[in-house]
Formats: sequence, structure tokens, C-alpha cells
Amino acid sequence: MSAVSPNLLFGMGNPLLDICAVVDKDFLDKYSLKPNDQILADDKHKALFDELVKKFKVEYHAGGATQNSIKIAQWMIQEPHNVGTFFGCIGKDNFGKILKEKAQEAHVDAHYYEQDEEPTGTCAACITGDNRSLVANLAAANCYKRDKHLDLEENWKLVEKAKVYYIAGFFLTVSVESILKVAKHASETNKLFCLNLSAPFISQFFKDNLMQVMPYVDVLFGNETEAATFAKEQEFETKDIKEIAKKAQALPKVNKKRERIVVFTQGKDETTVVHSGKVETFPVLKIDPKDIVDTNGAGDAFVGGFLSQLVQEKPLDHCVKAAHYAAYVVIQRAGCNFPEKPDFK
Repeated sequence: MSAVSPNLLFGMGNPLLDICAVVDKDFLDKYSLKPNDQILADDKHKALFDELVKKFKVEYHAGGATQNSIKIAQWMIQEPHNVGTFFGCIGKDNFGKILKEKAQEAHVDAHYYEQDEEPTGTCAACITGDNRSLVANLAAANCYKRDKHLDLEENWKLVEKAKVYYIAGFFLTVSVESILKVAKHASETNKLFCLNLSAPFISQFFKDNLMQVMPYVDVLFGNETEAATFAKEQEFETKDIKEIAKKAQALPKVNKKRERIVVFTQGKDETTVVHSGKVETFPVLKIDPKDIVDTNGAGDAFVGGFLSQLVQEKPLDHCVKAAHYAAYVVIQRAGCNFPEKPDFK
């Protein structure tokens, strides 16, 4: 068991300010939104964000996949604060200011690259009844530059302080050179580099970027649909989740001192973990379907719970237990949110 100190966990990704509000059907219709969906904003959604803020009572949260996971890991750890460092790009604007405040409230040590060409990335969560329609506008999140931020001496020092690194696959669409710099550092210093498959389109359309990074991956996360797409694109010729995990685990790896660990979730079904040549499955915590409010944050929460124990050098089964607990808590709330303190032993 290792003592935890600030900046031990490092995340880099697309910071988004989540703007959540209960809306009416007219609002959904106006912007051609489905009640339960996740889309990227296009031109017809430009006015949506301002209208949401003006018309409805909104709540703000620091969001984006990687930032969510770092936030959850910090919540699970509680003390000390700032165990998680986070890098990403925002705009010099009001939403950026709110995002900085929200990251601080979550006790995440966020160091954003601030630029004024693009506004801060936002994700509108339009809630109707039990449904959430998510509209993400990446904007500034797409503008992260390695030479303008990651390479700066004071920032790189924070990278060097970390022992565990986590990046969601979404960032492969933004700055693969930044990911590779961090991944190579982790590999050369025998630290843990973790990556998430994040979405089927990453394995399909950003396959080259993904496979450039894969040899450095010590822990690979994904869910069943992401795993299936990855297997298809890699021509694994199997749809069996355990077989896919075994084949992903066996892909070439630079740091031979550590065997890759593959962790695939399957919603309410068991989680599959491949490590040291063996396949293990772990049942998730049982939950009454009527207690489920929102499953959108489940994957980010799962990873956050896992990382919170990984950074403390806890055994693998304990990491999975914490991951299941965090996901269980988060799906009973709207958005990637949580109570003040975890009840996890």
C-alpha cells in the first residue's frame, strides 16, 4: 500500500463544461434533438448553449471523459487534494472561468492551455423526464498543442511527478503527439500508462493513431461495443469478449517489465479482466433498474474508481471492486456526479 501524494495521477484530454438543465419538448424539437442521444454540435446547434443558459435553470460541472475519471478518482481518495493533475485546452472566456472554478471545487489540479481562437468546449445535457440529450461542442478542446503546453518545463515537471497516466481515446483525435510523449515517458520510467477505447469510431476512423499508442499501453479499458469494433478493425475474427481481451492483451508492447492488463465492461453483465495470461470475471453490483437515473457517466466513473486504487498500488481485484462501486453510485444520479463522500471499504 503506497501513500498518496499530490500529482500522482495524470490525465490529459478534452475539458468540457457540462451545462445541465431540465428542458421542454419544444426546446428539443427546435434543435432536432432526440430525448436520449449523444451528438456533436453542428451549425444548427450554435445558439443552443446560450439559449439553454438564458431560458432554463442550469447547473455547471467540470466534464469531458478524462477529466470526469480524474474527478471521480479524487473523490474516492478524498485526502490529500490534487492527487489528480489534468491537462487540456480551454478558451479565455466566461465558460473557461467557470470550468476552472469547478475543477478546483472537485480538488483536481487542472492546468489548462488557454487560447483565444476557440471558445471553451461545452456539453449541453438537456434533460426531459428520465432522458438526457447530450450535445457536445468540442471547440477549444480540439486546439491542444504539445509545444505550447505539454513541452513547457513547469508542465512537464508535473508529468514527471505522476506514477499513473490515464488518457481517454477521444484525445487521439486531438493530439496524438502529446499522448505519445507521455506514453513513452511512462514506458521508459516503468510507470503505468492507461488508455480507454472510448467509442467505436476511435477504433474505426483513428485506427492509425490508436495503434501508434497501443505498444505503450499497460492498462486498456473499454466496453463491449468498443471491444467488438476494435476486434473487427484488428481482424481478430472473434466476437467473444474474453477472446478479444486475450488478443488485445497479446498485442506488441514496448515495456516488457509489465504485462498489459485489459479491462472490458459489459453494462450490467460481468466485467472481464485479462492479466498475467489468465481471464477473470467480476460481477457488477446489483441495482434495481428503477434506481438508475443516468448511465452516461458510468464508464468514466468505472475508470475513476479503478484509478483511485491503482495509484495506491492496491491489488487488481480491489481496483475492479472500487470501479464497480463508483459506477454504481454515479448511475443513480444525473450526470457524472457523486455525494460528498464515498462509502467504500
